[in-house]
Amino acid sequence: MKTYDKFFIGGKWVEPAGTGTLEVVSPATLEVVGRVPEATEADMDRAVAAAREAFDLGPWPRMSPAERADIMASISAAVMAQMDDFATLITNENGAPISFSQMGQVYAATAVLDTYVGLARSYQFEETRAGMLGQVLVRREPVGVAAGIIPWNVPLFITMLKMGPALAAGATMVIKPAPETPLDAFALAEILEQSGLPAGVVNIVPAGREVGEHLVRHPDVDKVAFTGSTAAGRRIGAICGEQLKRVTLELGGKSAAIICDDADLDATLPTLMPFALMNNGQACVAQTRILAPRSRYDEVKDALAEAVGNFKVGDPLDPSTECGPLVAERQRDRVEGYIAKGRDEGATVVVGGGRPAGFDRGWYVEPTLFADVDNSMTIAQEEIFGPVLSLIPYDSEDDAVAIANDSDYGLSGSVYTADVNRGIEIAKRVRTGTYAVNNLGMDFGAPFGGFKASGVGRELGPEGLEAYLEDKSILLPGGFELS
Repeated sequence: MKTYDKFFIGGKWVEPAGTGTLEVVSPATLEVVGRVPEATEADMDRAVAAAREAFDLGPWPRMSPAERADIMASISAAVMAQMDDFATLITNENGAPISFSQMGQVYAATAVLDTYVGLARSYQFEETRAGMLGQVLVRREPVGVAAGIIPWNVPLFITMLKMGPALAAGATMVIKPAPETPLDAFALAEILEQSGLPAGVVNIVPAGREVGEHLVRHPDVDKVAFTGSTAAGRRIGAICGEQLKRVTLELGGKSAAIICDDADLDATLPTLMPFALMNNGQACVAQTRILAPRSRYDEVKDALAEAVGNFKVGDPLDPSTECGPLVAERQRDRVEGYIAKGRDEGATVVVGGGRPAGFDRGWYVEPTLFADVDNSMTIAQEEIFGPVLSLIPYDSEDDAVAIANDSDYGLSGSVYTADVNRGIEIAKRVRTGTYAVNNLGMDFGAPFGGFKASGVGRELGPEGLEAYLEDKSILLPGGFELS
């Protein structure tokens, strides 16, 4: 049981303005595993004020990038030293299999932060250009105060997607963890407190939707970075548009994995399955539409049925578990509603479709494979966010690309083929922000984000850093040259 009774604001632990609390419930045991205070608008105002002061008057934006990188590196090392503790904490919060929590939640989070440590040391924050009348000094300056709004599915990792580039840029930040998963953010705050990070540079204040919207609207917030549902992203984007506020939105996905007619299924499935059912299916990049050539449809169906049927459901703290419970009862209800909708619209459940036997407690759903799916069906068009896959036939390569593109989303995708060059050409035709050829879903040194309803802007790589920078041109008089 992890209990916190204060917020991390201005480099200190401060009393909440209100009396509300957030209880964290284990999705596996349904027991309360933690409790933290719930922020009010007054708490959020205090956090923004601390970040504003740290940006306007504090040393962080004025330190050299190398100095910032040194502190960031120490934070990363401290998180890595506590990997097992963080992984267990996150698994207790959201039900992620412990093996995924270790690698996908914690190790990946430190790898992202390390990426921005390297960029802080190497990125060209200032350059001189030859202008029409004289030299031009072009600077990339920090955006100001950023708000990071974090979802519950991969909380520490997504925190680093926002905090890493913000810190590298010299910006300050208010982080609002999701109500379901605030504990890992408080554990991170304990590390930040001892890291040498100046007061107010990062503030951690969990809250619900209304107080989160207050943060987005706050006039002293210069940029918002949000990961979550497309519906919430539209709301946040509208507010930021009204205020001409910088915004990055990483939203939903309904990604398609194209299995080509020359693919080796024995090589394909070990790569595809963890990508398709990642984090109990609660991943925006999950490859939930699997496209198979009609000439090999039954073969692919049988192979997938065996793979999905063998995906081990169990206690998420058991290292052998591949699929744990969903984050909350409402999420299980949502997923079961989609399974019922799939049946009603004529798709066939090949494997799964119910609750696993032997689990009297916990919000579990069986890994489920639908066949006979038409891409127009609800289960092929809407993001389910659970362990549910749709197998869709196609007639030709052009047909496969058309089906992959027939979606409101454009976040991720993959292709599996014996001919990598063929895979690259297919990748160029599918309208998504990230695409993998015989590979997994993202590289931390490359931009990540979505086309269409999957979002606005990019995270990771230099592009992710630039989302926290403003470009400034200083025009110098003719004949003057910088030394």
